Amino acid sequence: MKLDDHGQPPRYINAKRVADRSTDELIGLCKGVLADGIVSQEEAEFLQLWLRQNEAAKTQWPGNILYTRVYEYLEDGVLDRDEKDELFELLLTMAGASEPLLDFNKSTSLPVSYPMPTLNIIDETFCFTGRMTYGSRKECQMAVRSLGGDICTTPLQSGCVLVIGYLGSRDWIHSTHGRKIEQAVRYRDNGFPITIVTEDHWTQEMCRIYDL
Repeated sequence: MKLDDHGQPPRYINAKRVADRSTDELIGLCKGVLADGIVSQEEAEFLQLWLRQNEAAKTQWPGNILYTRVYEYLEDGVLDRDEKDELFELLLTMAGASEPLLDFNKSTSLPVSYPMPTLNIIDETFCFTGRMTYGSRKECQMAVRSLGGDICTTPLQSGCVLVIGYLGSRDWIHSTHGRKIEQAVRYRDNGFPITIVTEDHWTQEMCRIYDL
């Protein structure tokens, strides 16, 4: 790696490291808030303040989604019951859990496309991330190819379907998501034809096509 005149890595590398650390810290904060099974107004205000003070987390996914939602909830100064429930569900999704302190090895479902579309498989390109309960990565790829679909190893600007495995991967940069998910979200936000689905949805569509 080429260092600058002061013997330091390029600034953009340092910025990415700061952003990664901030995202990890934010996920940890979400898990902490979820620990008692409720979200209080004080906790929501703390998250809002923390995000204001951590630009690197606030301006990139998934922190930007949380910041926008918390800002909307607290705009009138009161976090009502419905808003508490909605924020709790959002934090669960960000933390990759279905229940507080449980299943934290699950991948996040925050970026999936809603409603999740019908998949034709044939002539569609698929990219897989995370660990699949369906089978190994190779088995999933072979299943797609057997129906006339194509495979890519990273999301493509030309378009693809990113399938997020039910379980998180040890190789992910964060506990709930990795670079492929970040890249797919960025492409989709910029208008590229990217679809993001859960493994459950992909499996259901495969079974429908196989007529199982």
